[in-house]
Amino acid sequence: MTFTAHINVMPLKELLDPQGKAVLGGLKNLGLGNVHDVRIGKHITLQIEASSREEAQQIAENACQKLLANQVMEFYEVNIQ
Repeated sequence: MTFTAHINVMPLKELLDPQGKAVLGGLKNLGLGNVHDVRIGKHITLQIEASSREEAQQIAENACQKLLANQVMEFYEVNIQ
């Protein structure tokens, strides 16, 4: 069975997000001053062949821990469909 894993990787809230700050400055320059915070992350989709949703979840978690997310600076969320 094929499952789709939707993975969101975001910088930790405690860390500075230079891309987000740059976008926030650009939005303010465009007159969108009512935006107060911007965080830039990644959205990743994986097509996973697995026998169960739990196995697909474990495969996606393993991919995040080993490659897709730097857990020192980022956190991730996995949603299997």
